[in-house]
Amino acid sequence: MNDRHINRLHRRQLLQHTACGFGALAAGYLAANDSAAIAGTTTSGFAGIPGTHHPPRAKRIIFLFMQGGVSQVDSFDYKTELAKRDGEKMAFDDARTIAKTGKRGSEHRLMKSPWKFHQYGESGRWVSDLFPHTSKHVDDLCFLHGMHTDGVAHGPATLFLHCGSTNFVRPSMGSWVHYALGSENANLPGFVSISPSIGNGGPRNYGNAFLPAKHQGTRVGIAGSEDLSIDSLSRAGFLPDQQAEQLQLIQQLNQGQIDRRGIVNGELDAVLDSYDMAGRMQQVAPEVMDLTSESKETQQQYGLENPKTRGYGKKCLLARRLCEAGVRFVQVNYGDNSANPAWDQHSNLPKHADHAQAVDQPISALLTDLKQRGLLEDTIVWWGGEFGRTPYSQSNGTGRDHNPRGFTVWVAGGGFRPGIAFGETDPFGFAGIQGKVHMHDLHATLLHQLGLDHQRLTYRHAGRDFRLTDVYGRVVKDILSEG
Repeated sequence: MNDRHINRLHRRQLLQHTACGFGALAAGYLAANDSAAIAGTTTSGFAGIPGTHHPPRAKRIIFLFMQGGVSQVDSFDYKTELAKRDGEKMAFDDARTIAKTGKRGSEHRLMKSPWKFHQYGESGRWVSDLFPHTSKHVDDLCFLHGMHTDGVAHGPATLFLHCGSTNFVRPSMGSWVHYALGSENANLPGFVSISPSIGNGGPRNYGNAFLPAKHQGTRVGIAGSEDLSIDSLSRAGFLPDQQAEQLQLIQQLNQGQIDRRGIVNGELDAVLDSYDMAGRMQQVAPEVMDLTSESKETQQQYGLENPKTRGYGKKCLLARRLCEAGVRFVQVNYGDNSANPAWDQHSNLPKHADHAQAVDQPISALLTDLKQRGLLEDTIVWWGGEFGRTPYSQSNGTGRDHNPRGFTVWVAGGGFRPGIAFGETDPFGFAGIQGKVHMHDLHATLLHQLGLDHQRLTYRHAGRDFRLTDVYGRVVKDILSEG
């Protein structure tokens, strides 16, 4: 064959085509990873319809997660009978004992709270000495004293709190909210988890599961550290303009491959969109996350100058800044990465005081700040853990065990009735007996306030429609304000 008839490939052409090919391989690999979990699925009709199911009362949620389970009878659920009968033995259907032995009616010794309770505000709500700062806000809070949930151990209960399931891989609540509503700011993620723990669900607690990858939460920092940074947000040695030019070149190479090959791939498009988001975040996020730009008075208000409150204070202040900038769902975690999560006092109940001191002032500052800025009206602040604790002592008599049958959470803003206490536990604070609210019910109600019908917010996966509340849940209308 004559060499003249051979199409020669010049060096410049070779580099051009192979460079694009490498970019396509990388993009294809990322797309495959994302699409593997949702292959063959189609979204419900809701996904393509802008807006909400009904007029919303709130635009965003700040979830103050108290990892490990705060004791309700030592914080917000005052029980005079527990104090009167301190030390007596009583039979309880202890969830842990039943799970281990199948036996009911185990005897336990009642233990009164070591902290005094007082009534506060015009509403006269009871708060213990653990939370002197939060007590100033009781007229803005809606207490749910009849909470109950699924899961006795931390892992299952924490997953249930975040994902509505104790064991199956399901999208987290923040991902559902972002899937439904998106972000108010195209330059920032719609769902952020601040300092999450690596245990008891870990990334699943802010994961997207089978929802498209763009709905996964963005992690800021990690439990046990005060460093509140986003991985790879900046690149050493590159100026912002250089980073933008580099991203633009990569996107041009990827888009060139798509156009040249005629690729139609929604997941690949989502990956490219994530690159765009990363580029925009590099321009916007550093300013939003710069807490030093706040006034000295604000920093003092959040406790940033006190080593005992600085860690959680920084998280709460960042949460306010993120919400103000348009982030839809912000989770502010208080916990660590140890085997026994923060509030998990089985044998050292006095340790509750250290944790309360760390979070009380920052939470109070957040409520004050949101209210002063007019944000509390359309922002839901949700406080609580995965379950509560028993009213009787455990082991050597200095701690309390897990209790999923009756505990307290509170919500504020976003159209919830302020200054009320809904629901009730028995005289000892063990189990809900009136106005009971299951975790599925709380999820349904929170979605409702965002304008979302929990029964219609679905995603089709593996041949059926899934939702946060599975086939359960009801909207608790008694705790909602009129209007």
